[in-house]
Amino acid sequence: MIAAGLLLLAVGAADIVRQFAPRRWIGYLTVAIILLVLGSVSDAVLPMIFALVAGALWVWCMPTRGRAPMSFWPAVILGVLAVGAVVWFGDRADAGLLGAVWNPRSPFGAVTVDLAVLAVGAGAFLLESANLVVRTALDGEHTWRPIELMRGTGEEIGAEDAGQADGTADVTDAEGGGTPLSRGGFQGGRLIGPLERVLVMILTLAAAYPILASMLAAKGIVRFPEISRDGETGARAEYFLVGSLVSWVIGLSAAFLVWWAAHS
Repeated sequence: MIAAGLLLLAVGAADIVRQFAPRRWIGYLTVAIILLVLGSVSDAVLPMIFALVAGALWVWCMPTRGRAPMSFWPAVILGVLAVGAVVWFGDRADAGLLGAVWNPRSPFGAVTVDLAVLAVGAGAFLLESANLVVRTALDGEHTWRPIELMRGTGEEIGAEDAGQADGTADVTDAEGGGTPLSRGGFQGGRLIGPLERVLVMILTLAAAYPILASMLAAKGIVRFPEISRDGETGARAEYFLVGSLVSWVIGLSAAFLVWWAAHS
């Protein structure tokens, strides 16, 4: 279980550094030091080294700009590795120095070091790494972009799912010149998508299913006026559905992974 937590934490932290750190090498070094300390005090040196290597490979395979060279397969492999680490290894009886002083409680019972690291790692992955996965899934569709995006005008439907940033839609012009096109409108997509996934994870773990269903339904209602302007193409609806469904699946998968770990 600690291996899955460190793995997700390394990937999530690396993507946060790529998005927000002004000097990436300082951010990467800080993340590496934190993981080294965490792995040492929790008696998980080998999983920590594995997590660092996996984080470096993730950064190479999932660029923040342009198409991913391996599509979304790195995300699939990451998911398989995380699930395998939880299913086959489970919780440890000895968590090193950190485990000796770690004794927090929750309304749902004891929270072990391994479970805490897994929950933090899953939450970190939902922030920026999931944005890359959703964007890669959208890029895998060849007809999903609304015509307004291809012309560089109009609001980007589903930006909260793809997590676009910097005031530009990460799309190219109709002639395929490869230059990002500017767009107007609000730019809260970078925040809405991660918040939505974190809420999906928390509400699922808390078994607050009516609230979860209401939140997801409310998103569809808010987006309905824009989707209804599709005409005959259906591009807006496809964009919204693909982005939203992939985002929700990631949030639900993270919740299920933590739930499985807590009850195994």
